[in-house]
Amino acid sequence: MSNYLVIGGSSGIGAQLTAQLVQSGHRVYATYNTHSIHTESANLSFHSLNVLDESISLDFLPDTLDGLVFCPGAISLRPFARIKPEEFIADFNLQVIGAVKVIQTSLTKLKLGKNPAIILYSTVAVQLGLNFHTQVAISKGAIEGLTRSLAAELAPTIRVNCIAPSLTDTPLAASLLNSEQKVEANALRHPLKRVGTANDIANMTEFLLSDKSTWITGQIFHVDGGMSSVKL
Repeated sequence: MSNYLVIGGSSGIGAQLTAQLVQSGHRVYATYNTHSIHTESANLSFHSLNVLDESISLDFLPDTLDGLVFCPGAISLRPFARIKPEEFIADFNLQVIGAVKVIQTSLTKLKLGKNPAIILYSTVAVQLGLNFHTQVAISKGAIEGLTRSLAAELAPTIRVNCIAPSLTDTPLAASLLNSEQKVEANALRHPLKRVGTANDIANMTEFLLSDKSTWITGQIFHVDGGMSSVKL
């Protein structure tokens, strides 16, 4: 049984991943921001954490940690000219500085873990030039740089990888998929002709945390229905 920390484990991809890890027999420490979660599982506990706080505490963790997954994110698709500089900063603080705080706070415990791994999330928009994606692409581009740099610095002890999805059917993307017409239109943009699911991304995350991926680090995995690499 491994000890895993899932930041943002109460919704979307984080919730799906948490459920899968517990089902696989692991001990999961998941966090939520505003809405408390009750669980009856002996191998799952939820803890309040706001990654935007100036300092954070992870005192609820055991002495050793085998994996860390950072799920918090935001999708704000607007024309570049209408986004204020402070809004770029706020997004960067959530998606990048939040990850930095959590990783720095967890490092000692991760170094004591068994084949420890850190998993971060990017977006297909970093590789592709997409209209109205400047805000999220800036933050997630930094996450990809962080992934590669940390993979070098923390090797050979801790593996660091990143998953870059396309549009995924989660509460974060609800406004983009709130009608059958939007779902169909977005599905048709992908070579595999469907929108991604939380399960698609959680499956890849679980693999990258597992002993099946112990020779993989510093990679950006495009789990995106073929959108970033296949032209039909």
